[in-house]
Amino acid sequence: MRIAPVSFAVLAASGFSAFIASPLGAQPFADAASSRAGYSGGDIMPWTSCESLAGLELAELVELTARTIPAAGAVPEHCRVNGVLEPEVAFEVNLPAAWNGRFYMIGNGGLAGERPDDPRRAQERAAALEHGFVIASTNTGHDATEEPGGTFVLDNPQKAIDYAYRAVHISAVAAKEVANRYYEEPVTYSYWNSCSNGGRQGLLEAQRYPSDFDGIVAVAPWVDQTGFAIGAIWNQQALDDAAITPEKIALVANRVMEVCDAVDGLEDGLIDDPRNCAFDVARDVPLCAAGADTDMCLTPEQADAIQRVYDGPSNSAGERLFPGFEPGSEALAAGPDGTLRSGWANLILPGQPGAKPADFNLAESLFRYLVLDPPQPDYDYRTFDFDRDPALFERWAETANATDTNLAPFRERGGKLIITYGWADAILQPMMGVDYYEQAVAANGPDTPEFLRLFMAPGMAHCGGGVGPDQYDAVTAVIDWVETGTAPDALIAKKIVDGEVVRSRPLCLYPQTARHDGAGSIDDAASFVCD
Repeated sequence: MRIAPVSFAVLAASGFSAFIASPLGAQPFADAASSRAGYSGGDIMPWTSCESLAGLELAELVELTARTIPAAGAVPEHCRVNGVLEPEVAFEVNLPAAWNGRFYMIGNGGLAGERPDDPRRAQERAAALEHGFVIASTNTGHDATEEPGGTFVLDNPQKAIDYAYRAVHISAVAAKEVANRYYEEPVTYSYWNSCSNGGRQGLLEAQRYPSDFDGIVAVAPWVDQTGFAIGAIWNQQALDDAAITPEKIALVANRVMEVCDAVDGLEDGLIDDPRNCAFDVARDVPLCAAGADTDMCLTPEQADAIQRVYDGPSNSAGERLFPGFEPGSEALAAGPDGTLRSGWANLILPGQPGAKPADFNLAESLFRYLVLDPPQPDYDYRTFDFDRDPALFERWAETANATDTNLAPFRERGGKLIITYGWADAILQPMMGVDYYEQAVAANGPDTPEFLRLFMAPGMAHCGGGVGPDQYDAVTAVIDWVETGTAPDALIAKKIVDGEVVRSRPLCLYPQTARHDGAGSIDDAASFVCD
């Protein structure tokens, strides 16, 4: 067994913006051929020239350019419009020569600031255009290559509001107006699909601007930015002196699977709901003898630190402040080179001595620049007090958290919302999504699944990856739900290795889970029912 961490230095430095802007585990449009709405392709033509769009007058517009992009491979000819809205909100909208009448928008990872030509954006842009969609995106008001992390707020405090929620809304309004002026017909349906911070953006759209989108896919949404930051500071304080090596976390990962795999009645290398396994680090992982410290055991200090990551932050009274990470999130998965690495590598645990784990790097930047007012770039996280200092987050929580469960206006106008989360997520705590969904059901009534549905993915990491099936098409599901009334009871997820499907499994409508029929292959979704 080869175990080695992979360097995520760029990821950490960028606050994840290059990593979680796209819904990596999703396969938008993969099920297009079987869509009940038949959305692929289009026959709506422009009534004016692309270049003439540069002369449009839009609210809060600073500048606007438009140019025709020739067809390339499967990507059709399209008109690319780039604009800037007050003060520095850059947006891009791409309009295919033959349009299907639908508007599609993608969001931002981490602390945002992605440029329109970011490679991951280019991939999503191409896929949407191939299927006839108008596709738009925004940088949320700053350029992360020039103002990394949360430093953009130092230039102009308005950028914090733009990042939190305003930029997506005004960009969506402007982009749809561009489309309405370009084609013979106006936008018929509008869709949002994004992961992590982009999932947060999607939830905020449903909460704050319910008329912007008809259907929203929020993959691993960063529902509670402030809770996440408290958790990351908690983890860093716990792990600072624990010296958890790749070999030690591999030992923990193997013990978790040994203890938890069969709890669901099936030994398949997946933990279908980690909450059903009462894993205790000090009890279930070998402890080193006094004075000893090898890769085959944990010291009491190491066991305590890892348990604190699972338990999540609490105050001195023992009151939980936020959920921890689930057993299974530390699981070993093969990277592109075949080397096994833990799901915590470089995220919760540092990639190398002295390096900041990416979770903490993101949380620290968020706290120093966006939570604290005025910003404190030199704030020392080691001074954070879990009795006193959570109150510091209240202002930013009201601004940026997507925790509002009043979804009545979105529901009343016919909106549909799909949330997905991986149980093995090691960037955002999956109970963040479960808690929001359960609170939304409590607030909106038992018939909430008529407009909001949650699907949990066993073994899936953040937005994709991990040991479980992680490739699924929630976009087609939400389009069919909006346009034909066909609500998804399950999403079929696949694990694809070297282009081959090696396992498939239904992701069931929460709180149901997939149960094996006792006869078929454990690698075939057809052998499972949701129960």
